[in-house]
Amino acid sequence: MDEKTAKKEIERLREEINYHNYRYYVLDSPVIPDAEYDRLMRRLEELEARFPHLVTPDSPTQRVGAEPLKEFGTVRHTIPMLSLNNAFEVKEVMEFDERIKRLLNTRGEIEYVVEPKIDGLAVELIYERGILTKGATRGDGYTGEDVTQNLRTIKSIPLKLIKSPPEYMEVRGEVFIPLDSFERLNQERERKGEPIFANPRNAASGSLRQLDPRITATRPLDIFCYGVGSVRGKEFRTHMETLEYIKDRGLKVNPLVKVCTGIKEVLRYHEEIEERREEFNYEMDGIVIKVNSLAFQERLGVLTRSPRWALAYKFAPKQEMTRIKNIEVGVGRTGALTPVAVLEPVEVGGVTIERATLHNQDEIDRKDIRIGDTVIVQRAGDVIPEVVGVVKERRPGDAKPYRLPERCPVCRSRVERTGAIHFCTGGLMCPAQLKETIRHFVNKRAMDIEGLGNQHIEQFVDEGLIRDVADIYHLKEKKERILSLERWAKKSVENLLNAIDKSRHPTLERLVYALGIRGVGEHMARVLADEFKSLDALMSAEEEDLLRIHEVGPETARNIVEFFREPHNKRVIEKLKKVITFPEKKEAVGGKLRGKTFLFTGELSSFTREEAKRLVESEGGRTASSASRRVDYVVVGENPGSKYQRAMELGLRIISEDGFKRLIEKGSL
Repeated sequence: MDEKTAKKEIERLREEINYHNYRYYVLDSPVIPDAEYDRLMRRLEELEARFPHLVTPDSPTQRVGAEPLKEFGTVRHTIPMLSLNNAFEVKEVMEFDERIKRLLNTRGEIEYVVEPKIDGLAVELIYERGILTKGATRGDGYTGEDVTQNLRTIKSIPLKLIKSPPEYMEVRGEVFIPLDSFERLNQERERKGEPIFANPRNAASGSLRQLDPRITATRPLDIFCYGVGSVRGKEFRTHMETLEYIKDRGLKVNPLVKVCTGIKEVLRYHEEIEERREEFNYEMDGIVIKVNSLAFQERLGVLTRSPRWALAYKFAPKQEMTRIKNIEVGVGRTGALTPVAVLEPVEVGGVTIERATLHNQDEIDRKDIRIGDTVIVQRAGDVIPEVVGVVKERRPGDAKPYRLPERCPVCRSRVERTGAIHFCTGGLMCPAQLKETIRHFVNKRAMDIEGLGNQHIEQFVDEGLIRDVADIYHLKEKKERILSLERWAKKSVENLLNAIDKSRHPTLERLVYALGIRGVGEHMARVLADEFKSLDALMSAEEEDLLRIHEVGPETARNIVEFFREPHNKRVIEKLKKVITFPEKKEAVGGKLRGKTFLFTGELSSFTREEAKRLVESEGGRTASSASRRVDYVVVGENPGSKYQRAMELGLRIISEDGFKRLIEKGSL
């Protein structure tokens, strides 16, 4: 390649890399996989190495990261927080080791410290006399964003160090969100109709950069500390010594950190962690290798953007490009419709991927995903693969925007949208929801049918004995068939049938709750029962009737009306009318506790929690699930929990179990 051609390609690569830096670091919205970004950077590094006179100060190879956001104050790092050079093959790691030995003029084995490379957001914590005084992001490596108040909300970051702390210490770490917490966070956002996060790294970054720390406090952020910057009042000999020191003072260090003697031991560590990476509850994309001796680190020094004494040895990439062949729609146990991309098979992180979640219509619209598109797919731990973005330059000319269907693909019931999610309205009979609907219907707080556990439900549905919840009450007619099934004996069948018979006379609130209407929990079921007195009255209610009730919001009102409007649900309710008593709500006789609200916490000796609640309701009272100023009495049993502490803070009236019994008997203490 001649110099003119090289210069042109270098300029193109710089422009492309700068654009992707902006998408990744500033917008938190990458449009290419990490593996593709690494290939672009390596190509630029190769060209600049061949034509060093073409290197300029503004080249991406000469800087560490993105500039701080203007919304935050800035913090100047005493010692720069540099990036790490990457290795992708064994050969490159061996060359790193040989280079270290050559620079140190030694043939002996080098001692390295190794640990997983967490895919999160690098931060610096500044402790003065053991007190956390400031915290910042890495920013451009020299100046970071002041996110002190947000970092203070992370429970794994101590506000005060334990043991004799040094006069001044800068601790470096990686903030991340555990994978299970990330899934729960996205499920909650999806339920609320909020846009979901693309991956744990983006979620952590976005959470830490919130201008309101109260929002950050609601996010499940965690941290692993991996080293120190400037320290006054304490000296160290090795990197491992610094990690043990900060760990002893209450800072969180990855338990997988290890000292390896020689590069072959490092390679074995990399192989082991890569094989086990799915076991861990956080995203990692490789391991970090650091020379253990701090004296050796000092001698080796640093380059413009990375230290000579450290290296990131990456795992096989978890993002790749492929094409969407089709979009199919699945129906989950709650009736939520989930679009799934059917992909041309592609290997991602050693696993062949053929399907990936598209989450919901909002995500499809936001990313503008269409059948035929070339897309970036990503794996994250055990989480189902997902489509991260579209390579629009490769879009076919006939690709059309995709819309979710108006009818359930399983039972053909109408589909209604709530927030960001589309739901099938055929709740009581949709085969895709049936098993979960039955589990809810029979649970202790609903129809309370003991003996019909998860395995039995699976068995009965698979055998065709139950096609909707009303069929439960026809199992007596199928007794001989049940006896022929595995794990069923005469006594267990009789016990089940007796439990079913006992459930034929429910209270109205239990029946309403058992139906599994979206957004109608136990409390709301009680409110509706008190207001409408019968299921027929509730079924004929319009949205405006429901909205007159103080505790019913627009979404819940719409869910209730849509549930009872669905013909499939009506048919199942008509079947239920023939096999159970449809109760009408009666005013509590006596009503000693009328207008009073009770909260229970701790273990009661004379009642179960359910029995205590029923006693209150039978006397015209109500129960609450959390402490608030609307609670009249807090009944405290053995080993009370956080509700008791909150009740004390609010100055609520605390009574014992004996006091509760006196109220039930006499209506007063």
